[in-house]
Amino acid sequence: MQLFLLSALTMCAFAANSILTRMAIDWGHIDPAGFALVRVGAGAIVLAVLVALRGGRLPLLRRNRIGGALSLAVYMIGFSLAYMTLDAGLGALILFGVVQITMFTYAALAGATPTKRQITGAVAAFAGLVIVLWPDGQSSTDIIGAGLMVLAGMGWAAYTIIGRTSGDPLAATSANFLLCLPFMLILPTFAGGHFTATGMLMAALCGGVTSGLGYALWYAVLTRLDGATAAVAQLSVPIIAILAGSLLLGEPLSLTLLLATALVLGGIAWALSAKSAPTGHR
Repeated sequence: MQLFLLSALTMCAFAANSILTRMAIDWGHIDPAGFALVRVGAGAIVLAVLVALRGGRLPLLRRNRIGGALSLAVYMIGFSLAYMTLDAGLGALILFGVVQITMFTYAALAGATPTKRQITGAVAAFAGLVIVLWPDGQSSTDIIGAGLMVLAGMGWAAYTIIGRTSGDPLAATSANFLLCLPFMLILPTFAGGHFTATGMLMAALCGGVTSGLGYALWYAVLTRLDGATAAVAQLSVPIIAILAGSLLLGEPLSLTLLLATALVLGGIAWALSAKSAPTGHR
C-alpha cells in the first residue's frame, strides 16, 4: 500500500507540472521564459540540497553532461512556450506520446528488433497523436504550440536516453539542472521578462516541489518497481493532467481528446506489455 501511495503521489507531481505551467502562463502571471528560468533555478537548488544531505557530490564534469543539460534545456523551453496555447491535459498527452514513441524509435535504430506488439502499439499511439492534432472543423490544436511540445518531448526522450548510463540519477539530474541554468538566463533577454510574485511562486513550486522533489521521490520508488510496472504507472500522468485541467482550469473534455487519449495510452500499454521498456519522467 505504501509503495502504491508513493507511486500515485509521484505521478500527481508530474501531472502538476503541466497544471502549474499552464496556469501561471495562461493567466498572465509570468512569461514562458521567466517560468522556465525560475523552474530550473528552484529545481537546481532543491536537488543540490538533497544530494548534499546524502553526502554526495555533483558530477559536473562527467561524460555526456553537456548533452544532458542541452536536452533538458530543450525540454524546459519547449514545455513552457507550448503552454501559451495548449491546454494542460492536451500538452501532457502530446509530451508523453512523443517521449515514448521517440524512445521506441531510438531503440529500433540502435539495433533492438521491435516485436509485432511493439510496432502495432507504436502505430496506435501515433494515430492517437494525429487525431488530436488534426483539425476537426469545430476546433483545432494550435500547430505552433503542438510543435513546441513535440520538441519538448524529443528533448526529454534524449535526456532520458543520455541519462541511462548514470550510476547516480539524482546527482546527475542535479548537475544537469545546474548546467542548464545558463541557457535559461539567455531567454529573458529576448522575451522581455514579465514576472509577478504569484508567477514566480508557481514556477518555484513547479521546479522545487513537483519537479525536484518529484524526481527524487521517483528515483526512490524506481528501486522497488520493475521496468514494466514503472512504465505502465506513468500512463496515468496524462490522464491525471486531463482530469485536473478540466476540474481546475475548466478545460473541455472533448470526444476527440478522449479517443486520442485511449489510442495513445492504450497503444503504449500494449507495446509495454510485450516486455519491459525504457521509462522517463516529466
